[in-house]
This record gives sequence, structure tokens and C-alpha cells, in this order.
Amino acid sequence: MSKLRCGIVGYGYMGEIRKRVIDSMHELELVGVVETVVKKRESLQDCPVFETFDQLLEETFDVVFVATPNSYAPELCIRSMDLGKHVFCEKPPGRNLQDIQAIAEAEKRNPSCKLMFGFNHRFHPAVLKAKSIVDSGNMGKVLSLRGLYGKSGGKNFPQSWRNDRTISGGGILLDQGIHMLDLFRLFCGDFESVKCFTSHAYWNLEVEDNAFVLLANQKGQNAIFHSSATLWKHAFRLEITMEEGYLFVEGLLSKTGSYGRERLTVGKRQFEDEIEALGNPAEEIFYFDRDLSWELEVKAFVQSIMNNQPIVVSSSTDALKVMEIIDQAYKNAQH
Repeated sequence: MSKLRCGIVGYGYMGEIRKRVIDSMHELELVGVVETVVKKRESLQDCPVFETFDQLLEETFDVVFVATPNSYAPELCIRSMDLGKHVFCEKPPGRNLQDIQAIAEAEKRNPSCKLMFGFNHRFHPAVLKAKSIVDSGNMGKVLSLRGLYGKSGGKNFPQSWRNDRTISGGGILLDQGIHMLDLFRLFCGDFESVKCFTSHAYWNLEVEDNAFVLLANQKGQNAIFHSSATLWKHAFRLEITMEEGYLFVEGLLSKTGSYGRERLTVGKRQFEDEIEALGNPAEEIFYFDRDLSWELEVKAFVQSIMNNQPIVVSSSTDALKVMEIIDQAYKNAQH
């Protein structure tokens, strides 16, 4: 197979990113984009554009990139796999746990189809380096995690489809916080105990604008996370406390640069008999200026298809497990 022929469904923020990546890869060929908004269709001049998914299906292609609002994703994923197409779907994988369960069932009955989800934060450079340090074992085991991920909302925030429960399924925790919870699983595996408080602190929407999540697992690891749409300044921070030191991922490379420069701080544990200034261990800081996460995750997807290998990162299992955490969090918050 020299080239994989691809279609994109949805040409919003993520659809544009996927098109850019597809156009940059010699292994991929774009056969068309599906978009319902007339202005967005008119903005596409260099590829076929369709108003419906059925029109795209008249073309011959191998892969579907699903970049639609949450409520449309499950049906598109399921229908595509039942038609023998490989699927790359943006996060979250639907509005609720039942949506990803239905998608996973479709994957099981179509074993020749590859299914991957867009958890691109796993491929950010600071996260990749942090994971390599953890996996090396040189700093011992992970003891605990602490995360902060949030944004300022914006004047048009209340009008976003992301805050319409019938379309999105949830608020800031499901929309953005899912990335941090996925990273928690990347570093610690599954969490069996989930506690959560949600609030409508400012925006007065039907979905939460803040969520506070506390997790624990059978290995004795704990994690705490604040997901927010009321920080007034975009922020990303992941703290990994280990037996021999700590790792701090701060900032996040993004299109706007609003999260600040991405960096990884590595600190080595030092007690009072090892250093004169107690509580001030030596630190090493790594800075990153290129975000290749979008390209790296699609390359991993393409390699799995071309080599007929299982999806091992951002798989349906990863999507299912993180949605189980969110499902438990929302249920706990209602008590």
C-alpha cells in the first residue's frame, strides 16, 4: 500500500489541523472534506468538499478522520468501521461512557480496522521526555500526581457548542480536562477510586465550568486535578512526584502560545545532609519550541495501518478507561 486515501468529516479547528498534517505526509492522500457550514466549505479551494458523509462515501478511500462535535462522533466512527474504514477520532470519544462502549463494540466486530483517538498531549515534547525519565526507573517509582489545566473562557464562551450538554455531554472536565486525566493514566495506569466536585462558578451554564478531581489506585498512588474555565489566563501544569525527585511539565505549545513556553523541570531529591540549603534541590530545566504532537500521533496511526500492527497508544482502551474516570467523576459530583 503506497498511499492511504483519507477523508475528513468536520472542518473546524481540529479539521483544519488534520488537513494540514495529511497534506504534509507523503503516505496520505486527501480525497475530500465533509463540512455542513457553507462559509467553511467555500474556504476550501484545494480539495473536494462535500456537504454530507454519504457524498464522501461515493469516493474510494481507506481512512476517516472524525473531527466533529461529540454528539456526531460515535455514529460516524461506528458506520465507518462497519464499512471497512480505519478511523482516527478526536477526543472526547462521544458524550458519555455509553458512546465509547458502542464504538469499542464496532471495533471488535471489525478487527481489520484500526481505531485511534486524538490524545495528542501524549506526544507533546515535554510529556515524551518526562515519560522516558519515568520509564528509565532512574528516579524510582511515581508516588503522586498533581495537575492544573484551564483557560479563560472568552466573551463567546457561553455560545460554544461545547457548553451545550445535548451536543457535548459535559463541561470543561470532559472537553479539556480529559487530556490531563489521560496523562494521569499514562504515568500511573488505572485509578479505582474517583472523587469529584464540580461547580458553576462564573459562567452560569448548564455544564460545569470547574471540576476538582481526586483519584487513588491500588498501587497507593494518588492524583489531584483542577480543570477550569475561570482561570482568566490559560495554564497547564503537571507535577509528577517520584521516589528520587520530581518532574514538572509547565506551559504547552499551542497555536496561540497562550499557555506559555513548554518546559520540563527535573529536580533530584536532596536531604539536609546532601545540600546546605534544605528544600532547594538542584534542578535542570528543558525548554521546547516545536510542537510535533499532531504529526507524531498521525504517523503512529499510519504505521499501525501499513504494518498491520495494533494501536498501542491512544487506543480504544485508553479512551474507554479515561471515559470511565469521567463517568465516575460526574456521578460522584452529583451526590
